[in-house]
Amino acid sequence: MSENAQTETNPHAESVRKLASAMLRYALWPSVATATVAVLVSTLLTGTSGLFSSLIGVGVALVSSLATLALMRKTAAMNPMMVMAVAMGGLVGKLLALLGIAAALGSLSWLHREALALSMLAVVLVWAGAEALAFRKTKIPTIIPDGR
Repeated sequence: MSENAQTETNPHAESVRKLASAMLRYALWPSVATATVAVLVSTLLTGTSGLFSSLIGVGVALVSSLATLALMRKTAAMNPMMVMAVAMGGLVGKLLALLGIAAALGSLSWLHREALALSMLAVVLVWAGAEALAFRKTKIPTIIPDGR
């Protein structure tokens, strides 16, 4: 079944996809700007190790944030209760992945941990704030009667 056919038969899927698109639209450019500033500041303050550490942090944050939106799009046509279960599973999966990445990078001597952590934190906070703003500004129904 094509995505358009699923949307026509499932209004919930249309709402989730609309929200995911709005979140991407609101979050992408502010996060890229924040990432650029974070990399520049890290490079200026800590040199080459800060540059590469900040790039890793920014990359992990952007991939993690984009994965959330991809998960929303892939599960949009599912039952809303299943979407919530998948969202919680996705959150736990992302936390475990970030923990694994942090553990793997922790032993690298050339890595500037503060640059990595602060760059990642800045991008995640800006992305999350933009997603919250998108959720607030996007007009989506919270109750969708069956058959409409």
